[in-house]
Amino acid sequence: MPLSGDWPEGVGRIVLPEIDSTNAEAARLAPSLSGPAWIMALRQTKGRGRRGREWRDPEGNFAATYVTRPGGPPDQVALRSFVAALALHEALVTVTGRAEPFALKWPNDVLLNGGKLAGILLESIGFGAQVGSLAIGIGVNLRMAPATEGGAVKPVSLMGETGTNITPEEFLDILAPAFARWEAQLATYGFAPIRTAWLDRAARLGQAITARTVTESYTGTFEGIDASGALQLRDAQGLRAIPAADVYFS
Repeated sequence: MPLSGDWPEGVGRIVLPEIDSTNAEAARLAPSLSGPAWIMALRQTKGRGRRGREWRDPEGNFAATYVTRPGGPPDQVALRSFVAALALHEALVTVTGRAEPFALKWPNDVLLNGGKLAGILLESIGFGAQVGSLAIGIGVNLRMAPATEGGAVKPVSLMGETGTNITPEEFLDILAPAFARWEAQLATYGFAPIRTAWLDRAARLGQAITARTVTESYTGTFEGIDASGALQLRDAQGLRAIPAADVYFS
């Protein structure tokens, strides 16, 4: 049962002691779910991040997946990564009472004092022109920062940086209502206000960054995100829209 009375109506809550991956469990459960649900594990044995990277998950950290049937084309469905980032930011501000240490790093990380605190992984479940179900995996270093992650930013933990001690279950009960509020904004008003809110919290906006795709590397000024969520980077060749990349800070 939720620890608070603010749990969003119609959304399931599944808490498991151990699982290989919450996104993998979401894929297994999706066909049988009657509505959206949060699936949380107190321990993951095979957590993963973007591009197949391992996601290390020390005890006491947060690992959960929101699974839903969003409808619409894949490019619109993918905008929920920004919804998840805004919900994470709101939840972290709520539990710490502080907004200034947190920032959002394109495409799907939350930073705390410049270090990586949380990551988001979207995976579609289904095939064809429509996404059957969507799994939004979220990992947060609540208690411990993993020793290595292989990403562009050094990992940090919420407890280590702020002294905040919160359990995964408590964090889920704050995150789920925040996600429901931001998702309702997307459904009601479209991506424009989500884009504006995300940019208000963006790390290194207006500064030099490097975006590395699978085959190319671009260095320039981070000017924002466009209506599709692509990174807008200005370099000597002009303004580029980069739909997928890893971002490195100079």
